[in-house]
Amino acid sequence: MGKTKELSQDLRDRIVDLHKSGMGYKNISKLLGIKKISPRGVAIIMRTVRNRPATTQQELVNDLQAAGTKKAHVEARLKYANDHLKDVQSDRKKVLWSDETKIELCGLNSTHHVWRKKNAAYDPRNTVPTVKHGGGNIIFWGCFSAKGTGLRHHITGKMDGAMYRAVLRDNLLPSARKLKMGRGWVFQHDNDPKHTAKATKEWLKKNHIKVMEWPSQSPVESPDLNPIENLWRELKVRVAKRQPTNLNDLERICKEEWAKIPRYVC
Repeated sequence: MGKTKELSQDLRDRIVDLHKSGMGYKNISKLLGIKKISPRGVAIIMRTVRNRPATTQQELVNDLQAAGTKKAHVEARLKYANDHLKDVQSDRKKVLWSDETKIELCGLNSTHHVWRKKNAAYDPRNTVPTVKHGGGNIIFWGCFSAKGTGLRHHITGKMDGAMYRAVLRDNLLPSARKLKMGRGWVFQHDNDPKHTAKATKEWLKKNHIKVMEWPSQSPVESPDLNPIENLWRELKVRVAKRQPTNLNDLERICKEEWAKIPRYVC
């Protein structure tokens, strides 16, 4: 986590104690500098602050945007859900879900602030373990279906359209074969410009890959509609328990733990 301006003690205390004070969502919006936030957004804030005390104010804002708490985003998700309400379970089992994620290694030189109550400075949740060789992160693409985890790809450098198509070429079809998806399976990815580029669409069409429709909600998508978000959380919890000490460790442990996630979790 990069350095950020320290939040005032008053602001931290007010956020942490929102559920006790009964502060409304309009006042919370003002605190975070957001023009409008839904009651669901308030719930997201409280859950995040309780579970991840080191979250920064900007990360809270980003989480709200990513969760699509704005009215237009909620309406788009609702329409999508209603359109697929009658889908049978067997249809969902035919979906190969995908996404990219970042897993961080906390460093010695980074500054962290936490949202905490008074006299809770030494609560384990409010402390950050150090690592031997500094911080950093890895980004990788992964996919899964109801049958288990597919292949994963460590992304190095900036992901552009050409790199994304190379990732699909090397990992998508092999994952479908590994998971024995059979005929009629559907590929899911969001509406990132790399995913919807003409060249990517042509590659998918050429390889006879059917793509699942996905609600477009520029400038953010609907991560909470994609069940792979739950799998990322599962992976990160598993990795954190093993306490990697450097990026090589982190890469190796991610690879091992991804492969070990059982089918029933998927």
